Amino acid sequence: MPFGEPDGIADVAVQRPWRMRAVLSRTGEAAERFLTASSFDRGPWITVAFAAGIGVWFLLDNRWQWSVAMGAAVLAALAAIAVWRGRDDRAALRLAVTVLSVAFALGMATVWSKSELVGAAAIERPAVVSLDARILEREEQPAEERVRLTLAARDAEAGRPIKVRVNVPLEKDMGELEEGARVRLKAQLMPPPAPILPGAYDFARAAWFKGLAATGSVVGEIELVEQAGNRNSPIAQAQRFLSDHVRSRLDGAPGTIAAAFASGDRGGISAVDEDAMRDAGLTHLLSISGLHVSAVIAAAYFLASKLFALWPWFALRVRLPLVAAAVGAGAGIAYTLLTGAEVPTVRSCIGAMPVLGALALGREPLSMRMVAVAAAAVLFAWPEALVGPSFQMSFAAVIAIIALHNSEPIRAFLAPREESRARWLARRTVMLFVTGLVIEIALTPVVLFHFHRAGLYGAFANVLAIPLVTFVSMPLIAIALLLDMVGAGAPFWWLVGVSLDLLLDLAHFTASQPGAVKLVPHMGLGIIALFVAGGLWLALWRGKARLWGLIPAALAALVLAVSPVPDILVTRDGGNLGLVDERGNLFVLRGAPGTYARTNIVELAGSEIEPRNIRAYEGANCSADFCTIGRKTSEREWIVLVALNKQRIDERQLAAACELSDIVVADRWLPRSCMPRWLKVDRRYLERNGGVSIYLEDEQVRTVASSQGDHGWWQPAQD
Repeated sequence: MPFGEPDGIADVAVQRPWRMRAVLSRTGEAAERFLTASSFDRGPWITVAFAAGIGVWFLLDNRWQWSVAMGAAVLAALAAIAVWRGRDDRAALRLAVTVLSVAFALGMATVWSKSELVGAAAIERPAVVSLDARILEREEQPAEERVRLTLAARDAEAGRPIKVRVNVPLEKDMGELEEGARVRLKAQLMPPPAPILPGAYDFARAAWFKGLAATGSVVGEIELVEQAGNRNSPIAQAQRFLSDHVRSRLDGAPGTIAAAFASGDRGGISAVDEDAMRDAGLTHLLSISGLHVSAVIAAAYFLASKLFALWPWFALRVRLPLVAAAVGAGAGIAYTLLTGAEVPTVRSCIGAMPVLGALALGREPLSMRMVAVAAAAVLFAWPEALVGPSFQMSFAAVIAIIALHNSEPIRAFLAPREESRARWLARRTVMLFVTGLVIEIALTPVVLFHFHRAGLYGAFANVLAIPLVTFVSMPLIAIALLLDMVGAGAPFWWLVGVSLDLLLDLAHFTASQPGAVKLVPHMGLGIIALFVAGGLWLALWRGKARLWGLIPAALAALVLAVSPVPDILVTRDGGNLGLVDERGNLFVLRGAPGTYARTNIVELAGSEIEPRNIRAYEGANCSADFCTIGRKTSEREWIVLVALNKQRIDERQLAAACELSDIVVADRWLPRSCMPRWLKVDRRYLERNGGVSIYLEDEQVRTVASSQGDHGWWQPAQD
């Protein structure tokens, strides 16, 4: 009846919006209570939101998506202000949504602006060109028997200024090839290469933000047109002089590592020593970063405070912590410039400045807010650093250290007490090991994501290596350099050599132990995002609520453990292929051990067994031109046809073979008559999509192109 009582169905329909409003209200009240009751530092979360905006820009594909994401963040901030204006019961929630949304949008705007300002389009195709160029940077790499020059030149075809990087063999090197010199040369150039496989290192992206349009090598002789004169960089000259001096005073591998510590020059370190340091979890010691800069600043601060304290007139009139902080800052900046002012070093120096400021003002020097300020400064200047391993590893380690040492159990464990010197030393030793273990746990997801391998005994090796480098090797190098000014440094260089021999022996011993290295296949973005979210929540929150961070971290570990291994990996040029059989054995098409393509195939397949040639696969039937491979899964048997060379094949025979195959792989352009049952990976396909990972069980194909979007550094071939 029109005026009768409504039935139950009508009542539900009418009440639904009000019920939804009630649910939203209760959710808002719960969020407000949580934010109000929680004891945490809000500052670091602003930097997290800023970094999230940068990361989402890399993740999204094109300008429309970037614009929509930024617009949505701004609208969220405006909505929070409009809806909760004047409501004291939503003050914390309004502030959180507004500030985090604005920080997110600002992060996207920062990296987008940086990409537009500095990004350099790559040359269209490989070519041999004649260059009249000015040297911008010289990097010596004696271990590779070459010198690497960064040149400012002009693209003869497009008529635009470009920056290129070329390798010069040592026999063609001249002392006059230094920053500011003008040269003429012929070089074989190629566009900066995209990742060779999904999940591999993206040099094209790094080159884009460095402004590099091409890389290559010198062909023929180099003509010096104009010497550097006053254009030469005095810092670069000092760096090379210091590196040469150290290597002249200390021979062999210890000399190359001492040169890296003193000047940041890693070009002389052999690949064998680099690999051993990496597999032992000690490679961070070779890169001038937080540990080295902190050691220099700490030494300068300590010496300045003690020496000025010996001058009563000065000590009574000037605040010594302020003077010591100024001396430490000067030492840190000088060391950063002397070691080449690379981004990791600059980042570490920036991170140390707030700590010195806190010491000068008598504030707590190690806090998450200080780390957040340093990270925000670095990301504002170099937003692209967020997706690189150096930034992630540095700040992950620092955040882990601060979170550990600020926790109540650790504070209680390290609190001063009446005890013997032996017990005090024992507690500090245990704390050093626990700190190393926590750092390894924090760094392992990052290392596995970028390098697909991790040294499992790094915590044990670092307990010995970090004190050895920080308190023995680096001070001895500094003393030896000072005494060299009066010709008395030889005994200390001998001690430096002994300490660095111990470091190398420790690295090689650790790396050679059974199970020292764990390889895993490529970790997806979702997995690493869960690890990061869980780790940040554990580190930045306080109280029992921080334990919620264990949930995403545990979920990420579980998903990683059950992640499938790709069955077939095809490199970006089709020149090499990896096949994983049912038992996890790896077979490759070609390539000697240690080659770039083969190394990436091994790492991305997560194989710890030495791969064999694909002809040794029990399901392979090979002729001079092709291999037909049978690969079984739980559902079916796949037939894979792989080209072994570029010899011309009768098209009808090829078409017939393709028709009998599920997948065809070739490093040539195959005719359209070649139509396999599922997938054709030929030169045409690879130029559009890049390297390929194939998962037969799920019938899934992952390509490099699928993670690139329309960013400027990705240049697929057009149909």
